[in-house]
Amino acid sequence: MSTGQLFSRTTQALFYNYKQSPVQRMLDFDFLCGRETPSVAGVINPGSEGFHKLFFGQEEIAVPVHGTIAAACKAHPTADVFINFASFRSAFASSMEALLQPTIRVIAIIAEGVPEGDAKKLISYARANNKVVIGPATVGGIQAGAFKIGDTAGTLDNIVHCKLFRPGSVGFVSKSGGMSNELYNVLARVTDGLYEGIAIGGDAYPGSTLSDHVLRYNNIPQIKMIVVLGELGGRDEYSLVEALQQGKVKKPVVAWVSGTCASLFKSEVQFGHAGAKSGGEMESAQAKNKALQLAGAVVPTSFESFEQAIKETYDALVKEKVIVPLEYSQPPAVPEDLNVAIKNGRVRAPTHIVSTICDDRGEEPTYAGVPMSTIIEKDYGLGDVISLLWFKRSLPRYCTKFIEMCIMLCADHGPCVSGAHNTIVTSRAGKDLVSCLVSGLLTIGPRFGGAIDDAARYFKEAYEKGLAPDAFVESMKKRGIRVPGIGHRIKSRDNRDKRVELLQKYARTHFPSVRYMEYAVTVENYTLSKAANLVLNVDGCIGSLFLDLLVSCNMFSQQEIDEIIEIGYLNGLFVLARSIGLIGHTFDQKRLKQPLYRHPWEDVLYTKY
Repeated sequence: MSTGQLFSRTTQALFYNYKQSPVQRMLDFDFLCGRETPSVAGVINPGSEGFHKLFFGQEEIAVPVHGTIAAACKAHPTADVFINFASFRSAFASSMEALLQPTIRVIAIIAEGVPEGDAKKLISYARANNKVVIGPATVGGIQAGAFKIGDTAGTLDNIVHCKLFRPGSVGFVSKSGGMSNELYNVLARVTDGLYEGIAIGGDAYPGSTLSDHVLRYNNIPQIKMIVVLGELGGRDEYSLVEALQQGKVKKPVVAWVSGTCASLFKSEVQFGHAGAKSGGEMESAQAKNKALQLAGAVVPTSFESFEQAIKETYDALVKEKVIVPLEYSQPPAVPEDLNVAIKNGRVRAPTHIVSTICDDRGEEPTYAGVPMSTIIEKDYGLGDVISLLWFKRSLPRYCTKFIEMCIMLCADHGPCVSGAHNTIVTSRAGKDLVSCLVSGLLTIGPRFGGAIDDAARYFKEAYEKGLAPDAFVESMKKRGIRVPGIGHRIKSRDNRDKRVELLQKYARTHFPSVRYMEYAVTVENYTLSKAANLVLNVDGCIGSLFLDLLVSCNMFSQQEIDEIIEIGYLNGLFVLARSIGLIGHTFDQKRLKQPLYRHPWEDVLYTKY
């Protein structure tokens, strides 16, 4: 492996199996380091295309998303690092595919538990083709001031604290990602900081070894000393011992092998990593530490004295002018995400949506403060739910029953009315349910089903002004306005609308007062004297009775009643009810497999008028 640097300030990576947090952390590190271009060239999500919005400093950028590894490599030929966040089940296949791409030079495999046989195949191919595998079971690596993999080095605060935004003089390699963070902190305290750090991963068969990276560091002029943190189990450290004995490493090496406490246990102990298990005396931490020391590495007597050993080695290099410490420079401040700033109480941000009827933030949704479980346990009906979501209060049962009656009675009125006709034609054209429903709903208006609010508005105005029925009708005529809620194309004095009769009967039985409905009936009596079909229709009946409901239940102020009528609540009842029938017509036509509708010529008047 050997060679030299893996990364630089222009290195770009492809990120497999998108995870927002590690990608954003990479971009924030780029900004902190003063990079001109983002280190993430693209994201690979199998089967997906598009982009993800992320931040590069203050600027919001679109990072391309590709559906295949090959497509991503073709689109970004200069991206030579592949960061694999696939699960252990698919890590081998995706990693091998990436290794086969000529543009990919370095692969970091984050997943733990990759089968050893698969790991060996990846290692074999990578070594044969002069490529580098970091991991499996790695957090990744970092070149200070240049490039980092995923979550390496943790939060931005930790990166700044460890001075990783600019290069130091120390090369570091470890099996453990967590301990790497600890050592970056140590290096920031007692040296001029890290130049490059790699966590090779804790599995038994890592893609690259401690000695692989130490030998690389030996070839990087900016690295003046090397720090190694090994662990019991395996024989990786002995390849480093051999390199030291053969004089292949010319720079000071400070090393420590963790796990000396294992000797205190009577039986073999498996530590956190898969490879951290001593298989014999040679794999013990004590044996490795002794071998490293005899080979020429600086090995402290304990982990507690590791920091001091690093400091003494560094100070000696400074004294010899091998290292010339740089003056500390303050990094730029990375803009804080709004949600983080809000959570920490540093900024105030206005909300963009206000909702008072439903809250889904707790253990269960609530409608106007009433938990979903209560609605079910107390056997609330559809009218009760409407009263909560529309009126934000629990109306008396006679009110909610009336609402349910309105919905049931207005659910459908046959296939010939304009709404149903539109829906039927649309369904027969092969359109989907929503298109069919909307085509019918769009016909609702002043001439069809949309007169309930106007009927309530005009009846209320006339009643409260004390207008006699004839005065009201004639005043509307003078204004050029048809009386909403009066008149029907089919129903008449001798063929009353059964829906109107049922609603009137219910209201007279259960409502405390029906004065608005009775006023509407007196208006009907007057209009019937002019024409037999000028009857009180279902719009007028519902409009006048809803006024009685709102007033008689004593739960609404006058201002609230006026607002309910003005906003269009009452027409909402018709829209909700008729949606049931329109959906029924849609399903009916599809079930019957009706062909495309074409209107017959004989039903069209062709004229030059």
